[in-house]
Amino acid sequence: MKTQTQHDRRRQRRGKKNKQERGAALVISLLLLLLLTGMTVAMVLSSSSDMLINGYYRNFRGSFYAADSGLTIARQAMVNNVLAAVPSSFSTSTQPIPTGTESSVVTAINAAYGASYQSLNAGQAASSWPEKYKLDTSKTTLTLASCQVLGGAGTCTAPTGTVTGYKYVYNYTLTALGQSSGTEVATVDDSGSFTFNATLAASGGTTTSFAGYGMFIDQYSACSSDLVAGTITGPVFTNGAWTFGTGNYIFTDTVGSVSGTAGYDFGGSAGCQAVAGTSASVTVGKTKTTIAPTFQNGFNLGQNSVPLPVNDYSQKRAVLDGMGTNTANVTNSDMNAALKNASGASYPTGGASTGVYLPYSVDSSTGIATYNGGGIYVQGDAAVTLTQSGNNQVYTIVQGSTTTTVTVNVAANSTTITSGGNTKNIVGVPSQRDPSTGAITRDATLLYVNGSITALQGGGQGVASINDATALTITAANNVTITGDILYNHQPVTKTQDQIPGTPPDTLIPGNDYGQVLGIFTASGDIQLNNKQSNGNLEIDASIATISQGGSGGLVNTGNSINTLQIVGGRIQNQIKNIGATTRNVYFDRRFASNGFAPPWFPSTTITSSGTSSATMVTTVQRTKWFNRTTY
Repeated sequence: MKTQTQHDRRRQRRGKKNKQERGAALVISLLLLLLLTGMTVAMVLSSSSDMLINGYYRNFRGSFYAADSGLTIARQAMVNNVLAAVPSSFSTSTQPIPTGTESSVVTAINAAYGASYQSLNAGQAASSWPEKYKLDTSKTTLTLASCQVLGGAGTCTAPTGTVTGYKYVYNYTLTALGQSSGTEVATVDDSGSFTFNATLAASGGTTTSFAGYGMFIDQYSACSSDLVAGTITGPVFTNGAWTFGTGNYIFTDTVGSVSGTAGYDFGGSAGCQAVAGTSASVTVGKTKTTIAPTFQNGFNLGQNSVPLPVNDYSQKRAVLDGMGTNTANVTNSDMNAALKNASGASYPTGGASTGVYLPYSVDSSTGIATYNGGGIYVQGDAAVTLTQSGNNQVYTIVQGSTTTTVTVNVAANSTTITSGGNTKNIVGVPSQRDPSTGAITRDATLLYVNGSITALQGGGQGVASINDATALTITAANNVTITGDILYNHQPVTKTQDQIPGTPPDTLIPGNDYGQVLGIFTASGDIQLNNKQSNGNLEIDASIATISQGGSGGLVNTGNSINTLQIVGGRIQNQIKNIGATTRNVYFDRRFASNGFAPPWFPSTTITSSGTSSATMVTTVQRTKWFNRTTY
């Protein structure tokens, strides 16, 4: 047992210890209070610093946005001032944008936006964060980089010929200063180019070849079958209305229609909308779908209709006289007086069922045969093969068991026809003549088949068939069936994006224009595709037309499915039909867009407008450089 004395001693020791620990809680509390005070001070300092930084950043961003908004306003004002300089009417020999417009535009822009800061807070925005801008007038420039005459020739200041439009490219630079509620000033540079495409509507009547269209469809209605999506080059027009699906459409040239609306087909329950505009949208559930084709040179609704040719009498007549201006049907007597075959026999006055005839005469004293007209006349259905050999353009025409070969040598100024063991050498070649004087204007051939062309092809897949300097139009009274490649010896335009670096497809290839041109036309039938080539691909270098008033012709596949169909030229149709191709590429021959160039005696139309010439202006803005010069 522990004694009482031991218990007392322990109590004394505990008491001494407790006396030594008195005041520790106070010290700890004071230390914690000091720590919290320090942290609070640090937080206050940090918050104040952040507020200062955020305030500066806010003012800077406000200044930056003010400068950028000012650039947008000034840039659009430049465009508007250029467009305002275009008169409502003018002479066809005067360009629509007057010379020196760029200088007056710069003066107006600097006066409007460079004298003092312009507030961005007007109207409902008056109570928002204050922002303002002005231009650095020493940096504002607008210069004319290029001007191109379309349809005619010459320069923009001295145009010649039948001018259908102008293409202007202006380079611009702008510098804007922006400021908000603080003293910070943001400086932003902007530079790029404006492209103004002016499409002219001339007073009176203008005769235009249908080859000038990349695509022309006579009969087409809104919300009918969808136009096949893709990049479509060359001027595009319909006497009806276009219908667009949900694919990607890019039109590089002007697009027009007689209808004041276009169809936008969303498919399914959304259906199709007829809209008087360049796009349409529909919302199904929570999903919004928009169809907005890219019209790089404008979409013109409600245009005048384009008259179509009544028949092919002009083409038929051109074989006989090289002019084709007489629109009356050719009679047997006309042909008897002008046409002969390889044996020298004239076309029968009572008509014929088959045969190949040329317009030549024979001097009775010398026996020399001289070519008098513009082409080759084929009576009845025939298969036609086009080949080239040296300077020769060779036409091989098969009718049943009879093969006729016509060889045209422009360099030697000679034509030879061989058939059934008979050969006739003729001085001269098929030629196009001036209707007023009868003088030869160019070597050109009209191959007219009074029936159907059952097979039209070149010398083989990938083999050039149209010789340099050969200007040819092939016309059939009925259908034309194409069975193989028909290619130029030299391609006039590019067919790929990188063929000429930095240029799009259908860019003219320098040095490849030899006057070679092909047109294929039928007023009463179809251009039928019955491809016989083993890999399923087909290329046709030609402007193709299946049109007439009240006609129903089109481009249609009557054979196996085509893997890739390529057309270098254009397609002009009464109706859209099934071409049966997995891939279709059509490259507009840009030569048809200027100087009235076209296949010989190709169908043309007269477009009539009233009043004086006016211009439809379409603008494209390309920003090439944007730079924030602000230091902070």
